[in-house]
Amino acid sequence: MRITDKLAQHQTFSAEVFPPKGELPLEQAYEIAGGIAADRPDWISVTYSAGGTGNSRNTIPIAASIENDFGTTALAHLTCMGTVREDVDAYVKELGTYGIQNLLALRGDRRPGVEQRDFVHASDMISYLRSSGSDLCIGAACYPEGHVESPSEEGDFEGLLAKQDAGADFLVTQLFFNNEDFYRFRERLLRHRVKLPVVVGIMPFTSVKQIQRMAFNCGASIPARVVKRLVRAGDDPEAQAQAGIEYACEQILDLAANGVDGIHVYSMNKPRVAHAVHEALASVGYFEG
Repeated sequence: MRITDKLAQHQTFSAEVFPPKGELPLEQAYEIAGGIAADRPDWISVTYSAGGTGNSRNTIPIAASIENDFGTTALAHLTCMGTVREDVDAYVKELGTYGIQNLLALRGDRRPGVEQRDFVHASDMISYLRSSGSDLCIGAACYPEGHVESPSEEGDFEGLLAKQDAGADFLVTQLFFNNEDFYRFRERLLRHRVKLPVVVGIMPFTSVKQIQRMAFNCGASIPARVVKRLVRAGDDPEAQAQAGIEYACEQILDLAANGVDGIHVYSMNKPRVAHAVHEALASVGYFEG
């Protein structure tokens, strides 16, 4: 089912998995996806690594399992980095083979030795997909606090308008820890004529190191109330992880109450994280609409 059809019906709930890296077995990803699918999310997204790395080749098999083994809509990622038109054509054809109707088009993180080839921006790949006659439901990324490489706020919104004009159907946000940043961003979207549905992406932090890495890589600011919770958690890894899940659930409940189009959980391949968010939303009747 197309994700835009779901967004038109109700506030959605979804989560992300990523293919195993290194020597981890593919079966582990199937198990993780099955654990998340047990909560019956509207969709599960599957990430893709740039440059033809081993785990990028597992994106479609995992997405196919989500669709056909677990009966859940899959959103397969595809990045521009290192990708040429022939790669996109083959990828789209394979998606069709497994009945996968949804794709998240991304530029992808820059990686040493991986060049941008036929597509400089995600909007270029979206435009190519549409000009090729693709009827996929295409999502794109957005950044409530601005992309780390964007020279200006205006440039950020010009990029989002380009994605919309190229044929994107919906947006998914980068992670953020302060809901007010998203609410301001949502208002600015309308002023810049970007009218696509916006699904908010939330990542429950699980450790001090993780939140520092995410803040540096994504440009997400860390509110003082997050720092205080981590301080109270001390050096206990389990206490840090629990503090992150609790904070994310509070974020998500506020977002749901303020009418976001959907909630997407960056669950870090931990079904218990996605389940905790699902339970928090269920407790306020999120799934009854």
